[in-house]
Amino acid sequence: MMSTTTPRRKKPARTAMIAMGALIAGLAAADGSYAQAPGTRAAPVASRSVINRVAIEGNKRVEKAAIEGELQVRARTAYNQAVVDADVQRILEVYRRQGRALASVTPRIVDLPNGNIDVVYTIVEGDKTGVKEIRFVGNDQVSSSRLRGVMTTTESNLLSFFKSSDVYDPDRIDNDLELIRRYYLKNGFADFRIVSNDVQFDQGEEGYIVTITVSEGEQYRLGNVAVDSRLADIDAASLQGKVSTSSGSVYNADAVQKSLQNLTTEVVRSGHAFAQVRPVATRDPATRTINLGYVVEDGPRVYIERINVRGNSRTRDYVIRREFDLGEGDPYNKVLMERAERRLNNLGFFKRVRVSNEPGSAPDRVVVNVDVEDQSTGAFSISGGYSTSDGFIGEVAVSESNFLGRGQYVRVAGQLGQRTNGVDFSFTEPYFLGYRLAAGIDLFSKFSDQTKYARYENRMTGGQLRLGMPFTEELTITARYSLYQQSLKIPNDFKQPYNDCSVPLANTPINGPDTIAPGTPNRTFCEGNGEASLAIKQSRGDTLTSLAGLTFNYNTLDNTKDPRSGFYAEVKTDVAGLGGDSKYFRATGDARYYYEVLDDVVGIARVQGGQITGFGNNNSNGFAGGGNLRIVDQFFLGPSLVRGFATNGIGPRDISTLDTNANAVGGTTYFGGSLELQFPIFGLPRELGLRGAVFADAGTLYGYEGPTRFDTNNNGVIEGFSPTLGCTRTALVSQECIVVRDSHVIRSSVGASILWTSPLGPIRFDYAFALSKDDGIKVNGVSVGGDRTQAFRFSGGTRF
Repeated sequence: MMSTTTPRRKKPARTAMIAMGALIAGLAAADGSYAQAPGTRAAPVASRSVINRVAIEGNKRVEKAAIEGELQVRARTAYNQAVVDADVQRILEVYRRQGRALASVTPRIVDLPNGNIDVVYTIVEGDKTGVKEIRFVGNDQVSSSRLRGVMTTTESNLLSFFKSSDVYDPDRIDNDLELIRRYYLKNGFADFRIVSNDVQFDQGEEGYIVTITVSEGEQYRLGNVAVDSRLADIDAASLQGKVSTSSGSVYNADAVQKSLQNLTTEVVRSGHAFAQVRPVATRDPATRTINLGYVVEDGPRVYIERINVRGNSRTRDYVIRREFDLGEGDPYNKVLMERAERRLNNLGFFKRVRVSNEPGSAPDRVVVNVDVEDQSTGAFSISGGYSTSDGFIGEVAVSESNFLGRGQYVRVAGQLGQRTNGVDFSFTEPYFLGYRLAAGIDLFSKFSDQTKYARYENRMTGGQLRLGMPFTEELTITARYSLYQQSLKIPNDFKQPYNDCSVPLANTPINGPDTIAPGTPNRTFCEGNGEASLAIKQSRGDTLTSLAGLTFNYNTLDNTKDPRSGFYAEVKTDVAGLGGDSKYFRATGDARYYYEVLDDVVGIARVQGGQITGFGNNNSNGFAGGGNLRIVDQFFLGPSLVRGFATNGIGPRDISTLDTNANAVGGTTYFGGSLELQFPIFGLPRELGLRGAVFADAGTLYGYEGPTRFDTNNNGVIEGFSPTLGCTRTALVSQECIVVRDSHVIRSSVGASILWTSPLGPIRFDYAFALSKDDGIKVNGVSVGGDRTQAFRFSGGTRF
C-alpha cells in the first residue's frame, strides 16, 4: 500500500505561483468560466468552446513528448473543465515519478480571434525531491542498515549533489521490494513476506518517508535433498551432480532456481523435450529444516507457436531472441523461459523486461510475448585519481554497450598522468557467428615511467584478439592471442642521470679521487646519483612478443561490484614464442572467497601465484651468459602481493651498483595469500559509503633467470667475472657481469584500511606494517639489496 500527500511550498514566490494557479485552475465564475487573469479571458461554458491547440511551457527536466502522452485534452475537441483538472494531476504524477514532487502546474486559456481557445499548461518544475528516510518495521533478525544496503534507493545526505539514487521513484521502490524479498529467500527465510509499503511526503522536510513493514519468519536449513525421476530412462542418481543445494546448508532460493535450470537443461538434452522439473518442499518448523525434492516428470505437450518481441525501439529483434534457448516451434519450457528473462534483464539494455504467455491457435500452442523498454546504454566519462604508484592520472572515455542496437560493446579511452599515459580501444561481439561466443579485439599504447622504482621508461604498443566460450553460467574459457612491442629506454640527463657511468654527461666530471685509469669514470661517483642495472641497459630497445593463451574464469559471486558471498577464480596460461623475441611459458592464478561472517561484516580469503619459464634462445643484444629470460618478461611485484611494500619493492635485486634500492630485476616465481575483514564503521550512516577493514598478507617473489654476464665489448672476455668466484664488484665501470640478491624469504604484513565507495568512484586507504622482509646484506657497512617498504598506500578515482 502506498499513499502520498500533496506537497507544500515554503518559499513565498513559489507559494504565490501555486496560489495563482489555484485561482485560475480552480475558481470558476458563476457562468462556468475561469476568473479573468493576465493574458487570458474568462472562458466560456465548455460546451461552447473548441480547443485550437494544447501547449506546454516551462518543462526543462522532462521531455515534452513524455508529458503530451499523458494528456487527455486534445485539439479540435470541446473544452471540458474536468478533463483539464485531471490533466494537471497527470502532469504532476509524471514529475513525481521523476523525483520532483514539488512541481506545480498552472493551466490557462488564451482567447483566439475566431472564437476558439488555446489551453496552455505552465509548469514550475522545482528542485528534485529526495527520500529523506527509509524505515523498516518487523525486521528482528536482519538490521535495517543491511536492508538499506540491498536497496538501490538511498537516503538523501550531503552527497546528494553527486547522486540520483535518492530521488523518489515508485518503480525503483517496487524493484527494491523484490530485491529485499530475494535477499531474505536467499538467506533461509522461506516464510518471508512484505506486509506493507507506505510512502508519505513530509511537507516540512520536503521529502519522502518510506516505511517498509516485513514479516521475516524463521531461518531454515535444508534437511534431505533428493532427486525423484519419474521418467523411465532417466536415473535420478545421474542427475544428483546438477543439484546446487546440499543438506545442512542454509535454504537458498537462488540455489534452488539454479538447480531447476541445471536439471531441466540436462533432461532436455537427454531427449525429453517436454520434461519439467518442479521443486517439492516440506517444512519442519520444530527443527527449522526444509526437506527438498526435485521431481522430474513429463510436462504438457505444448509448443511455442510464436515469439512476439515488442517495445524495442532501438535494440534489434535478434539481440533479444538469441537470449532464448527455445525458438518458435520448440516445446515450451517454463524454467528455460525464466532463464531467458533473467538474461535479458542482466544485459542492461532495458528499463523493463516482461515475458508472458497467451493461448495460441490450438490447445497445444502458446504465444510468448516479450515486452521490453529500451534505455540509454552509452556513457561519456571523465575520471581522475591518484595512486602512490602512478601519481595523478586522468582518463576520458566513451563507451557503448549496445552499439547500433546490435548488443556489441565499444570503448575508446585516453589516459594522461604523472607517470603514465596511453590510449586504448576495445570491441566485443557477444554472439560471434551466431553462437554464444564473445569475440573481441583490444588495441592499446601505454607509456609508463618506472624510473622511481627501476630506472627505466617503457612504452607498450600492440593488440589482442580474444574468444570467450561460456561452458556453464559460472565457468568461462577465453582464448587469446596478443602481439605487442615494448620499447625500453633509460633516461640520461641532468635530472635523471641513470646511464652516466656508460655515457658520461657533457660538462660533468667523470673522475673521482680514486680514479683507476685516466678517462675512466669512477663507479662510486657516477653511481651515486642513481644508475640502471646492466641487465636493464642490455634490454634497451624494442622487444616484440607474440603470445597465445587461455583464461579460465569461475565466478559465483553474489555481486560483482560489492561481493559479500561466493567464489571467484581466474587461471591464465600463456606461451610466447610464436615469432617475436620472447620465448617463455607462463601460468598465473588468483582466487578469492567471500563470506558474510556477521551482518554486514564480510571476510575475504585470497591466494595467488605465478610461474614463468623461458625456453629456446632469448639471448641477444650482447647477452653472454646466465638465464634466458628478458627482464621485461619477468614478474615485478610489491603491494599487489603484500601490502606494506613499495611498487617493485620485493624480489631479486642487482647489488652490483650503489643504486640497489631501485634496481629490481624481477623474478620467475611468486605466491602469496591474504585474509581481510571488512566491516561498517560504527556511528556513520551507510549512505556515506565508508567501511573499515583489517588485513594480513604474506608472500614472496624469487627466481631471477635473466642473464648475468654481458660481453658488451665483444672481446670474448667478461670483465668482473671469475670462473671460481663468479661475478664480483670492481671499481671499473666497464664491468660486464652483475650480482643478483635473490632471497626466498617470506614477506608478511598486517594493516588496516578505509574503503570509501564515494560518488566520485572507489577510494581506498591502506596502512600496513611489515612483519618480515629481506633486509639485504652489508657491503662496506652499507645495507644493499633489501626490500623497499611503503607503509601508506592510497588509490582512488572519479567518474562523473
